[in-house]
Amino acid sequence: MACFRLILVCFWFALLARSYGREMNPKALSLSNDDVSHVCHPSRFMKLGLEMSKFAYCDSSLSYEVRAKDLVDRMTLAEKVQQTGNTAAGVARIGLPKYEWWSEALHGVSNVGPGTIFDDVVPGATSFPVVLLTAASFNQSLWKNIGEIVSTEARAMYNLGRAGLTFWSPNINVVRDPRWGRCHETPGEDPYVVGVYATNYVRGLQDVKGTENTTDLNSRPLKVASCCKHYAAYDLDSWLGVDRFHFNAKVTEQDMMETFLRPFEMCVKDGDVSSVMCSFNRVNGIPTCADPNLLKGLIRGEWDLHGYIVADCDSVEVIVDYTKFLGDNKEQASSQTLTAGLDLDCGTFYPESLQSAVRAGLIKESDIDRSLRYLYVVLMRLGFFDGSPEFQSLGKDDVCSDEHVELAAQAAREGIVLLKNDDDTLPLDINKVNSIAIVGPHGNATTAMIGNYAGVPCKMVSPFDAFSAIKNKKVTFETGCSNVTCVGNDGLIFTAMESTKNADATLLFVGLDLSIEAEWVDRKNLLLPGDQTDLINQVAATAKGPVVLVIMSGGGVDITFAKNNPKIKSILWVGYPGEKGGQAIADVVFGNYNPGGRLPMTWYEADYVDQIPMTSMQLRPVESLNYPGRTYRFFNGSTVYPFGYGMSYTKFAYKLVSSTQKLDFKLENHQHCRVVNYSDPKFKSDCPAAEVDQLSCEANTVTLEVAVQNVGDKDGSEVVLVYAKAPQGIIGTSIKKLIAFERVFVAAGGTQNVKLELDPCKSFNIIQNTAYNVLPSGIHGIEIGNNATISTTLQVNLHH
Repeated sequence: MACFRLILVCFWFALLARSYGREMNPKALSLSNDDVSHVCHPSRFMKLGLEMSKFAYCDSSLSYEVRAKDLVDRMTLAEKVQQTGNTAAGVARIGLPKYEWWSEALHGVSNVGPGTIFDDVVPGATSFPVVLLTAASFNQSLWKNIGEIVSTEARAMYNLGRAGLTFWSPNINVVRDPRWGRCHETPGEDPYVVGVYATNYVRGLQDVKGTENTTDLNSRPLKVASCCKHYAAYDLDSWLGVDRFHFNAKVTEQDMMETFLRPFEMCVKDGDVSSVMCSFNRVNGIPTCADPNLLKGLIRGEWDLHGYIVADCDSVEVIVDYTKFLGDNKEQASSQTLTAGLDLDCGTFYPESLQSAVRAGLIKESDIDRSLRYLYVVLMRLGFFDGSPEFQSLGKDDVCSDEHVELAAQAAREGIVLLKNDDDTLPLDINKVNSIAIVGPHGNATTAMIGNYAGVPCKMVSPFDAFSAIKNKKVTFETGCSNVTCVGNDGLIFTAMESTKNADATLLFVGLDLSIEAEWVDRKNLLLPGDQTDLINQVAATAKGPVVLVIMSGGGVDITFAKNNPKIKSILWVGYPGEKGGQAIADVVFGNYNPGGRLPMTWYEADYVDQIPMTSMQLRPVESLNYPGRTYRFFNGSTVYPFGYGMSYTKFAYKLVSSTQKLDFKLENHQHCRVVNYSDPKFKSDCPAAEVDQLSCEANTVTLEVAVQNVGDKDGSEVVLVYAKAPQGIIGTSIKKLIAFERVFVAAGGTQNVKLELDPCKSFNIIQNTAYNVLPSGIHGIEIGNNATISTTLQVNLHH
């Protein structure tokens, strides 16, 4: 087994090597050696010895669909298949240049993927916090603003020949299990939050101001093209001999609709994303990239994608060599995926096999034509063929600007979560703390702060850098451990203890890094690695001043020992906070910023992993196997910290100003009531539920207004979380589910009103075990605040 896992790891590093070891010719990234900004430029065609007016695909008076068809129809079959991999070869004889589809921009323009290059011209790009920390801000405008900045830098790099226009981000997989190594790449465990994040970030990346509401979405201009991934039910990389190449996710239709598909549907419908990436794993036996129901049926059909579907890199190869689905060879697998709706192969299987697949009669040439048209319409919307005058002025000065770097710092500040603050220890009084002992393996963190799929940061500010820059402070630093794994460090721990004995305050920087949690690296437990717990306890026992524990991690960690240790006064979770992470932490510690972040994931106790295998996909408890539920919606056991938890340096009070109390739906004769399973017949009603597709929910908006008062003495931001609880007695519903949230700034002593409008069919619906999406009748509960700070109800009446 160890040998097998080594082979898998080697395969993955070989794949990554494709990203870093490419031909380093910047001009090859967009328009070959042509010094023009777009394909359909007269001088370009003159150099090629071609007359541009004879090529209808360059006629801007025609629709994109007509132009794309003209372009594809000019190619031979052999030429067509060479455009179906991520490195599209182009066709010189008809004026089509090569194009690299694979670029990444998860939380800044990344150096993963051959589509981006960092060199002397563009040495770095703004590196924002990892997605999980940004999600902890629960600030939708921030999410969109980050997308706007990332796309500005991406466009600037494209103009400089250092990037493409198609970025395979964001990662919107719902975190089902805290052991998953890629938790920090995602917006967390709640499908609604993940979908709202996806919608805002995608809009930030893609929208061209003034064209957001274009009627014909297939012609809507794009700033850059985004991609929501990995579709679907993917959240296992490598766990106890099970890897993503072989994993068959056995998922109920209820969980698929309720959890795994919902963010992708929101991304396509609300975000109008231009691409979706299918994942490596199988779902109920079928590889996602070969499932026509998931691809053509849902993405292309029901959700009406305006764009293309791409494979996670080498997924088609995985179907042949690892999954061995249906015993397919290369041509058969490529045919299966193409006809299922997969338009683009990140890899070489399509270019190597589709021509022979057509000749063998496995697919029609027109199937290839259709997919290529989807691809070229996206490139036309991006201005690849006609240019984008509104972005032509972007250049080197628009990458790593002061404004962009400051937004990265602000995103980290807004996401940082205050988990403990005994005796109001934080913020530290800058006038009373003259000496600071920084201890721990993350005390001088740099690359650890930028996480997975990161680019080259503009300038790193580590915690030690930030605290050392404060005037008139004596700052010492001892690692306490040689690295994050922290094994065999008795001497280092002793030295760290000594450094704290005379310090006015001690800051302990511990946690995880990409050696513990990353793509291809799932966790086996929820504990701090190695001797980190000993380091914390021993330093806390000897430190003179207050001890502040700073956890740098993606997934949650069981730090119950520190939570209960009276000598550890305060605890901060800072995720992986990006290039300005050190500065953001210092701002929070000394009160320059009042933390308002909330946990986007449940922090379970360590024994959770002993109660349920990572391979169990069900969200609800499995009583026959004694498996607990997953996420805050279905887990009712004790936690270290719950989803949505977070403290502030001030206090807030809520007051319900107004709320809709009752909705009445009259069903027509052709509309039928649906059966609901009740735990007790006394809860039964004449019309228990109706399918949401039958109801006119737009005309029955639920309004809610809450007054948020800052009753403390410090300005601060509060995240207002609104939960729904299904009517009493319905079997199998969630404990509660988040239906709305808003971050609001309230000055000390002030009040801000938060007004919300809710679609009852999206906020108060339930997915039955039969997979019907219904609105139940009865009294729905509404809780505002994480501890049901205030509550109200909504009466839903359904009748003929």
